[in-house]
Amino acid sequence: MSTKTLIIGLLAAILLSAASGFYIVNEKELAIKLQLGEVVESDIQPGLHWALPFVQNVKKFDARILTLDSNPSRYLTSGKKYVIVDAFAKWRIKDVGAYYRATSGNRMEASKLLSNLMNKGLRDEIAARTMHDVVSGERDQLMTKLTGLLNEDTQSELGIEVLDVRVKAIDLPDELSDSVYQRMSAERQREAREHRSQGRELGEGIRADADRQKTVIEAEAYRDAERTRGEGDAEAARIYSSAFSKDPEFYSFTRSLKAYTETFKSNDILLLKPDSDFFRYMKDPSGK
Repeated sequence: MSTKTLIIGLLAAILLSAASGFYIVNEKELAIKLQLGEVVESDIQPGLHWALPFVQNVKKFDARILTLDSNPSRYLTSGKKYVIVDAFAKWRIKDVGAYYRATSGNRMEASKLLSNLMNKGLRDEIAARTMHDVVSGERDQLMTKLTGLLNEDTQSELGIEVLDVRVKAIDLPDELSDSVYQRMSAERQREAREHRSQGRELGEGIRADADRQKTVIEAEAYRDAERTRGEGDAEAARIYSSAFSKDPEFYSFTRSLKAYTETFKSNDILLLKPDSDFFRYMKDPSGK
C-alpha cells in the first residue's frame, strides 16, 4: 500500500469520524452534552450541533408537558379523619442539567421523586384542613397552594417545573363511609320526622279552621233562615189577618171546615155533646 493511499484512507476515516459527531435536536427535545461522564453543555437549543466523537456524547430528553398519575393514597385531615385522594400532576423539564444530575436522565426515577414530593405536599396541606374543606370548601385553594409549593421544591431539587396539580377523586375509607352514610341516613330520617310532624300540625290547624268556619257558616245560615221564616210567617199572618178581617164570618166558616177535614181525616168517631159549638156549621150553614 502506497503512502498516498494510506493518507487518503486516514483522511476518509477522520472525515467519517467528524461527520458522526453531528447530531440534531428537534423542538420537542432537550439535550445535554457529556464529556467523560461530566456535563459540559446543558440546555442545548433545537437545531444541528456537533460533539467530539468518542469523547463527548449527547443525551436527549422529552421537552413536552408530561403527566404523573399517582396511586390513590390515604391522608389524615385535621379532624383525624382519613380520606383517600387520587391526584395527578402536569410537569416538564425546566433545567435539563439539574434534571440529569438528580435523576441520571431516568424518567421513572424522576416520576418517583416527584411522586414522593407530591405525596408529602398533599399530606401537609390536607393535615391542616377539615374534611369539609378538603372535599369541597377549599379544594381549589389547596391545589393552587400545593402547586406553588411543589414547584419551588422540584425546580431547586430536580430541575422540574410543576405546572398543575389536580385531584381526580376524594373518597372515604370503607369503615368511614359506612359511618357517614349511617349518620346521613339518621339525619334524613330526623328531617323527615320533623317535616311530617310539621305537616300534621299544619293539617290539624287547617282542619280546626275549616270546622270553625263550618260552624260559623251553619250558624249564620240558620240565623238567616229563621229570620226569613219569621218574616214569612209574619207576612203570612198579616195577609191572613187582612183577608179575614174583611169577612170574619167567612173566616170562622173556613176554619171550621178545616177543623172538620183534619178531625175526620184521622178519626171517624167523636164523643161530643150534641150542643157543642164544634157542630155549629153542620147544624146551620149560617152558623147561628
